Amino acid sequence: MNAHRTRRRASGFNLIELLIVIGIVALLAAVLLPALAAAKRKSTRIDCVSRLKGLGCAFRLWAQDAGDTYPMQVVLTNSETLKLVTNGNAYLLWQTMSNELSTPKILHCPADEQHKEAHSFFQGFSDANISYFFSLDAAETYPQMVLDGDDNLAVDGVPVKPGLLTFSANSTVTWTKARHHGVGNIGMADGSAQQVTSAGLNSAIVNCTNGVPTNAIPPRWVIP
Repeated sequence: MNAHRTRRRASGFNLIELLIVIGIVALLAAVLLPALAAAKRKSTRIDCVSRLKGLGCAFRLWAQDAGDTYPMQVVLTNSETLKLVTNGNAYLLWQTMSNELSTPKILHCPADEQHKEAHSFFQGFSDANISYFFSLDAAETYPQMVLDGDDNLAVDGVPVKPGLLTFSANSTVTWTKARHHGVGNIGMADGSAQQVTSAGLNSAIVNCTNGVPTNAIPPRWVIP
């Protein structure tokens, strides 16, 4: 009888022990999963910044072979190309830089679930493969001008649509939460890139070097 009781006590103790282990695992999961998700988001943002830096380098390589001008200047002097680029064919500009970019994957943000990564600059390549806007007016003359960035934007609370985006100095531009949880990444005309809040984005729009505000002329960004 004593042995039987001992076995029953051992069985009950093991069950309690199992419940304790399950509880500890659940507690650790509740603590660690949000931290892991945050780490993944941070890694994705860093990757996105890295891709924008790569785009900045590509622009500067292009400029070295084109009289210190960016390809947008070529677009602006050709009315037919301008019409195409600003009406749902933003990818045409990136195609002209395919040699400098080397791979179309650089045009896709890892956190972007609305666009798909492309594997070729020509076969099937379109705005559906691009995560980033570009500025028609960015130039090396003003190194801190916004050159490109995440296209998940809203102007005065209204999400932007594909095509030419023009906004006034009184407009408030914000990031949506669709990609980097309320922050975003931008590239500058000097080839640098950075993560900024919505407030930082608006400051970047207003300020550039030599004391000349970029909003002296309404910014013109092309949204893919």
